[in-house]
Amino acid sequence: MNETRDHGPLPVLLLGLTVMTGLVDAFSYLILGHVFVANMTGNVLFAGFALTGLGGISWPATLLAVAAFAVGAAFGGRWGLTRKPHRGRLLAGAVVAQVILMTTAAIVASAAAVGDSPVRLSLIALLAVAMGIQNAIVRRLAVPDLTTTVLTLTVTGLFADTTPPDVRLRRIAGVLAMFGGAAAGGALLRWASIPAPLWLAAATLAVLAPTAFQLTRRSAATSWR
Repeated sequence: MNETRDHGPLPVLLLGLTVMTGLVDAFSYLILGHVFVANMTGNVLFAGFALTGLGGISWPATLLAVAAFAVGAAFGGRWGLTRKPHRGRLLAGAVVAQVILMTTAAIVASAAAVGDSPVRLSLIALLAVAMGIQNAIVRRLAVPDLTTTVLTLTVTGLFADTTPPDVRLRRIAGVLAMFGGAAAGGALLRWASIPAPLWLAAATLAVLAPTAFQLTRRSAATSWR
């Protein structure tokens, strides 16, 4: 990835998505039964653990999360390929799709018993598709160190590389954004309600989508196309 490429406001927008990821994975892991909807590395490990029958990990739930994530990633990977839109509009369009999926998940979590197996699996599918879309789009935006869902390479680069202060700051911001989202998600689950993290995630996305679109209408937007 080219560190010198102008990314305009994309890093800030992606930090918002990173916070949202923390919220959603806090909900999925703590409420839906030891399954991630954004971090597929964790799910692959959980699938291996499930084979041993230890840890109370659900094999069907883990497989569903990976499969639904793959569907979302496939959709996001083909989004706007023929028209090649501005990167900000590409992000805005994908986030609109996420708003729909996240809001639907929040409504389901508010209206039904999350502990019921069909409801739990439905939530896993909705959330994993949304996060698959996000991962595919963020990959195409190609902003270094802001994958929004995986921090392993970011943390490695933070300590292993000699980098300019702005790059180091971006890496630290990504870690703090994920931490903040997860902490907020846990706090909402403990002191507010079960669907609260999903509603906050949906609200975050609902702000990011029009913001990204409006930023592409400014004259300076050509520099980060």
